[in-house]
Amino acid sequence: MDKLIQQNPGAAEVLARLSTAAPRKLGRREFFRATGLAGGGLLLGIALPAGHRFAQAQQQRMVYPPAAFVRIAPDDTVTVLINKLEFGQGVMTAMPMLIAEELDCDWNKVRAEHAPAAQVYAHPGFGIQMTGGSTSIASSYTQFRTIGASARLMLLQAAAAEWKTPLERLDTRDGVIIDLDARDKVNGRARFSIDHGLPNMRVALVARPPVFGGRVAKVDDARARAIKGVQAVLTVTTDRGGSGVAVIADGYWPAKQGRDALAIDWTLPPGVSTPTQMAQYRALAAQPGRPARSDGSPEAIKTAARTIDAEFEFPYLAHASMEPLSALVDLKSDRMTVICGSQFQTIDQVLTAQAAELKPEQVDLVTTYAGGGFGRRANPSSDYLVEAVRVARAMKTAGIDAPVKVIWTREDDMQGGYYRPAHVHRVTVGLDAKGAPVGWQHVLVGQSILRGTAFEKFMVKDGVDATITEGVVDTPYRLPNLQVSVHHPEANVPVLWWRAVGHTHTAYVMETLIDELAAAARQDPIAFRLALLDAQHTRHRAVLNLLRERSGWAAPVAKGRARGVAVHESFGSVCGHVVEVSVQGKEIRVHKVTSAIDCGTAVNPLTVEAQVQSALVYGLSAALHGRITLKDGRVEQSNFHDYPVLRLPEMPDTSVHIVPSTAAPTGVGEPGTPPIAPAVANAVFALTGKRLRKLPFDLAAA
Repeated sequence: MDKLIQQNPGAAEVLARLSTAAPRKLGRREFFRATGLAGGGLLLGIALPAGHRFAQAQQQRMVYPPAAFVRIAPDDTVTVLINKLEFGQGVMTAMPMLIAEELDCDWNKVRAEHAPAAQVYAHPGFGIQMTGGSTSIASSYTQFRTIGASARLMLLQAAAAEWKTPLERLDTRDGVIIDLDARDKVNGRARFSIDHGLPNMRVALVARPPVFGGRVAKVDDARARAIKGVQAVLTVTTDRGGSGVAVIADGYWPAKQGRDALAIDWTLPPGVSTPTQMAQYRALAAQPGRPARSDGSPEAIKTAARTIDAEFEFPYLAHASMEPLSALVDLKSDRMTVICGSQFQTIDQVLTAQAAELKPEQVDLVTTYAGGGFGRRANPSSDYLVEAVRVARAMKTAGIDAPVKVIWTREDDMQGGYYRPAHVHRVTVGLDAKGAPVGWQHVLVGQSILRGTAFEKFMVKDGVDATITEGVVDTPYRLPNLQVSVHHPEANVPVLWWRAVGHTHTAYVMETLIDELAAAARQDPIAFRLALLDAQHTRHRAVLNLLRERSGWAAPVAKGRARGVAVHESFGSVCGHVVEVSVQGKEIRVHKVTSAIDCGTAVNPLTVEAQVQSALVYGLSAALHGRITLKDGRVEQSNFHDYPVLRLPEMPDTSVHIVPSTAAPTGVGEPGTPPIAPAVANAVFALTGKRLRKLPFDLAAA
């Protein structure tokens, strides 16, 4: 405490004054003023843990001014500034809880706001301000609790000094009710990225090339310019070296009508067709690639009593956020404001500054709520934001001095955005006479999502992108003679992380094959997994045991139904599902999902429950329906009519159970997605005897 006070002479002076005053009761507001928390003078030294796969160097000791995170108003309202993007994962509730609980302030008066883009709000593990990888609570748990706890200690110390009372005799007790952002989200007052506007603002829609990297050859804009409200038609540079045409109007509808009226001739590069690409991937999968893991002897399979040969196909997937992309840019000669739902504030601030020929400190990046993202708003090239800046600059050149909001329609993002890569896996497993594995050869084929990004230098080693092999090379199961190799073919399709990244396909392969091994050994699927787990994987055991207990695993199921199970670790958490399915004709119906998760300390159990449910719905949508296909480089899907998501009649009954833990919190936004598809596939096998090797599910092809 003395060291903290030494860092703030103002606080020391106040405490000295308090120590000579007559004892009296101090109000909370006076505590904050006395200790500098209201004005921001005191610096708290906080040592933060390195907490994530992206973090390479040991975390440096950081110093966080409380005023950057906590503001106290005269009416005792406590505003906590959140350095993450709220886009449905609950950080506006869970993160203020960390400070509010330690600070023990009046929780009825706690509010939350997005923090501006600034280095003080950098992610403790990555060193940049960003949101992703299910790290919000895991990375901020110690940081926010320490800020709150240190502030509370300072308040107690100030009171002890004034009252001449031993510190150990003092305590704080206050409210237990939290009223944060939920009410505004429910009643419609919460303002998302697309809701924001500025005086005199224009709206722009961009016609982008139908094949990635295409360029405008010729444009006839006469009909577009004739539409009432259209003010300009401008050629702009788009992402990936292409170009497009921006229609500037005084509102969304005239901009949309104007864009629809354009006649554009495009110069297009050669494009991908899905059937041809999948054939190429299957050919690559038939031969070894770059080694990613090599244990024991690759020859062990030759002596196996029997082998299982399996080939799996996974399509491209769109992020399909409920709120399409948008960005509002107010560009001045020496400053710029960008309003958006950013997952990558630091990168977005730097790249938009470069696009505007400004310095990052000249860009005010305002983070708003966002209606989902799933990785799409965390683009290393900041594509949709940089494009918006280019539109703003083109407007300036054309003599239009006004802010502009660039809006992507759902069709724009689904047909011109970024995707989860398509993959092919080929696996050969050797078994002994009792059905136990004696060898495992695994080849993965898929584009690298990290090639050409800032993450490449520390996550692509010896030509292998670590995100394609996660969930395989670090399997918790004892698999002798494990050989894993990778092919990264090039393709003219932009790819990006998608909710749960590589685990979205690796979990499916591993958990359906483990289930197949259990069947070959004639063992119960849960018991088989427990026996095959390495001894140190106690969290997997806890999740499986909790699933067995809460799902009624041993109880009979209704006629025409069957259960399946899958468990997988990702983003520091272990999550599993037991599902109950039926088959009606060629349609798979999921009736019930019992979920269990070990995510360390559950800061807000309701948020954990909501995120596991959200993640399983996201994964179930992909398993039952999700598919992006291309023909001559053009994406064939455009909206939810041909890229369906789970509808209300398809929603299963769900229950989420949290493994009790006092360990540090781990991710909850993504771990529920990877195990849902294999759990369903395993249930379908239990019911029909068919193994599903291709997603989305197609019983007719099984």
